[in-house]
Amino acid sequence: MITVGVVVNPVAGMGGRVGLHGTDGPALDAARLRGATPVAPHRARRALDRLHALAPDVRIVTVEGPMGTDHLSGSGWHTEVLPGRTRTTAADTRAAVEAMAGVGLVLFVGGDGTARDVADVVGTGVPVLGVPSGVKMHSGVFATGPEVAGATAARFAADPARVGTVDAEVVDLDGSSPRLFGLARVPHVRDALQGAKSAGSGGGDLVGLGREVAAETPPGTLLLLGPGTTVAHVSAALGVPASPLGVDAVLDGVLLAEDADESTLLALLARHPRARLVLGVVGGQGFLLGRGNQQISADVLAAVGPDHLEILAAPGKVAALDPPVLRVDLGDERAAAPVTGYHRVRTGRGRSTVLRVVAQL
Repeated sequence: MITVGVVVNPVAGMGGRVGLHGTDGPALDAARLRGATPVAPHRARRALDRLHALAPDVRIVTVEGPMGTDHLSGSGWHTEVLPGRTRTTAADTRAAVEAMAGVGLVLFVGGDGTARDVADVVGTGVPVLGVPSGVKMHSGVFATGPEVAGATAARFAADPARVGTVDAEVVDLDGSSPRLFGLARVPHVRDALQGAKSAGSGGGDLVGLGREVAAETPPGTLLLLGPGTTVAHVSAALGVPASPLGVDAVLDGVLLAEDADESTLLALLARHPRARLVLGVVGGQGFLLGRGNQQISADVLAAVGPDHLEILAAPGKVAALDPPVLRVDLGDERAAAPVTGYHRVRTGRGRSTVLRVVAQL
């Protein structure tokens, strides 16, 4: 059995609910000023608990404190502990990975920025696997969820030759557009990896669809418009600007909030309880919630109501889904339960299909 290196970015994903699009550099201070709370520690424990349950004899090399040992719950771990770090910067992540000489897999917890830091150190020489915990996760090195990451790491640790590896893209935002920064090797486990984000394709009358959604919205209905180019057609039909990476709120053609955070959305919903939530699909991944739109929390979903959800997707995005399901990552099954099941997905003016929405663990 190989040794697994574990490194955690404990501040990854903090900016999501407060309307920030990452937690790198100055964004971390901004997130804290807005009252953001850490999400990575909980997701790290979910992944590591699963790894320990399935491979209790696996040897772990990790960092003392918040970048590692703080997230090893229970007893019976076989660990080599590296000196702790008081900071958790990108340089600290790279230094920790550099110190993990001889590991057969680096299991990291973070987002695209953390994936870049890890890949900068190991390249394609050591397999890696990401526990998705960032605001945006465009890279193909992430498992679909924390528990899946733990199970995949356990399977690979037990028999790396049989599982094998494949190349995956390391992608991060360059401005507002995804950019390829390199490749990494990941365990070759079908359906365990979320895939890299891809642009939509396959035509369809998305302009007409945007006009159709706008026209059929009853007066006095608060429209919450998620990020992405498909939903942006609804904004265009309403004559309001769209936040390419954020969530906007529109009432009767008036933009009430641009790039809103969770608390703003909840305040608007308290004043305007009749609402509709319009979401696009992350191309190449099939994620509906939990990737780049964490401000749409379980509380926001409950306030809108699951019957008032509109899902829009280009036909090419739907055709490329493998398996043909949409994914929701809200932290636990109970939070996702109201939106799981079969939903209509609108692919053009007067056109739709039906897809199953599943909770991702």
